[in-house]
Amino acid sequence: MELIKSIINILSGPPIMFTLVMAVFFFIFPPADWFVKWNKKFHINKLWTAKGGITIFLVLVAFFVFGLFDENFRLIMIKPDNVPIPGLIFLTVFFLWFSMKQATKNDQRLKDGGKPVEHIDAEEKVLVWPDLVYIELIAIVLCTALLFVWSVGISAPLEGPANPTNSPNPSKAPWYFLGLQESLVYFDPWLAGVVLPTLIILGLMAIPYIDVNDKHSGYFCFEGRKMAISLFMFGWLVLWVLLIVVGTALRGPNWNFFGPFEQWDIFKLEPLMNVNLSEYIYIGLLKRPLPENILIREMWGFFLVLGYFLFLPPVLAKTALKNLHKKLGNFRYSVFIILLLSMFFLPAKMYLRWLFNLKYIIAIPEFFFNI
Repeated sequence: MELIKSIINILSGPPIMFTLVMAVFFFIFPPADWFVKWNKKFHINKLWTAKGGITIFLVLVAFFVFGLFDENFRLIMIKPDNVPIPGLIFLTVFFLWFSMKQATKNDQRLKDGGKPVEHIDAEEKVLVWPDLVYIELIAIVLCTALLFVWSVGISAPLEGPANPTNSPNPSKAPWYFLGLQESLVYFDPWLAGVVLPTLIILGLMAIPYIDVNDKHSGYFCFEGRKMAISLFMFGWLVLWVLLIVVGTALRGPNWNFFGPFEQWDIFKLEPLMNVNLSEYIYIGLLKRPLPENILIREMWGFFLVLGYFLFLPPVLAKTALKNLHKKLGNFRYSVFIILLLSMFFLPAKMYLRWLFNLKYIIAIPEFFFNI
């Protein structure tokens, strides 16, 4: 048992865990044809059957039951603040399985020349009263009962008045903001708290206008719009839900990483040598002090960021995303690729911090401008 816990703790390290999660994600939700071939070869669609759903559920239950026998795991997951997280995990997995089950079923029906299930159901007339209102009333009663039992059975995590001389360690935001707090580790507050959430909202608003596909609208499907669904799922599951789980279960005292079965040692010290890109180049590579001129000092970071957002899109349009560029046209492709690169900027910056201790690509603290 201890060996299994040690292996899980090692795999929970940020670079290993994130790499494994992204590999599994794109294996299950293939956005391109060469991913689809591997997906079909290993019969991933069997996950979205009844047997697959039962298997996924049993694996999750087995993991949590196994974890509850460990004191460290139990202290984290049963803490009143963190009780919503197991619910978040189970509900996310269930609705993901349910929607993909419907999508694969419709994809098969379309291949066989039939209609989607939703189109067949739409032919049956359902009245708002009493059918819909009756269902909503039952849902309200059940949710109210659940919240009542929850509030009585679990002590509210209320503490004394705020004391600036006695801050909790770790100091965490509410669980639904922990994904945002995790991104604050890698970016300045103006970028992680304003720019990135704004781009997320704009990206969600832009999906129906970028992926214009009337043929596959109004019902669950995957084959008809693999790219849009895969990117949406990546932003939602990996860059939000996963970061919430990481911030809850893996971030301990002093905001250090801990495995799910590792004791939260308040005296654990991580040797953090976070260095800016300009310091890497001038002090580390050129063996000279930083220039006093801000533009000269940070020109390497500007070249890198501008190249990422200005040079990479046309290169991708001529190579890997050639067919997509032809399909979308210049304007829609430009909006799509800027939003796509902005989304992948977060995991790229995370890897740079984990692997190279890179703090900022552009560091201008004189004007509170750091990227």
